[in-house]
Amino acid sequence: MEFRVEDRIFEALPTVCFAVVYAFGLDNSRVHETINRMLEENILQCQQSLEQVNVKESPYVACYRDAFRQLNMNPNKFMCSIEALLSRIAKGKGIPSINSAVDLGNAVSLKYKLPIGAHDINTTNGEISVRYSRAQDTFIPFGSPEHEPVDENEIVYASGNSVRTRKWIWRQSEEGKITEETKTIFFPIDGFTDVNKEAMLSAQRELADLLKQEFDCTVKLGWVDAEHRICEIVEE
Repeated sequence: MEFRVEDRIFEALPTVCFAVVYAFGLDNSRVHETINRMLEENILQCQQSLEQVNVKESPYVACYRDAFRQLNMNPNKFMCSIEALLSRIAKGKGIPSINSAVDLGNAVSLKYKLPIGAHDINTTNGEISVRYSRAQDTFIPFGSPEHEPVDENEIVYASGNSVRTRKWIWRQSEEGKITEETKTIFFPIDGFTDVNKEAMLSAQRELADLLKQEFDCTVKLGWVDAEHRICEIVEE
């Protein structure tokens, strides 16, 4: 499996970086009480810490909003995934349980207040990239059967011409979503070397440890930044 970030991304965001967790051999069909408790506890912790806080101005969110502006994307219109999660929790809406792997990713995301994606690798051609959109790209919104257009020069997560996340870390696709049948998952953690790198590395380690502990699966780690723009992961 190869994860690649296009050179132009680093021209726009020189300090952007990606901590990668790659898990294979999962059984995602079971309920894990440990994960359920962790998600509930982290939702409560976030809700308490966000009282009297403007989520948009939180340092955990502000760096992504600034990056969206640098990419000529309106962060009020296109809310990054961690801001969306924290805003929902701040309003007392909580987060619904999806399945064990997704719930684990959300629990770790909330603990470290970082955006963490999840993509079913078995629906890809063996590669995922962060790049600017192309004319041939297609995107199916989460929960929809219909394609929608992708803007020109939009930063996306993609596999081939299948866009998996639009507007960088805004909106994920129906293609590649994690289900109870998913066996292989690519978790990207997005951030910045000069802002939250240490939190990213801690989240990466904890997510990897919990995946091995709860799912008894094989886990590989990777890292991509301006100095290392390609990450290759080999299943052993």
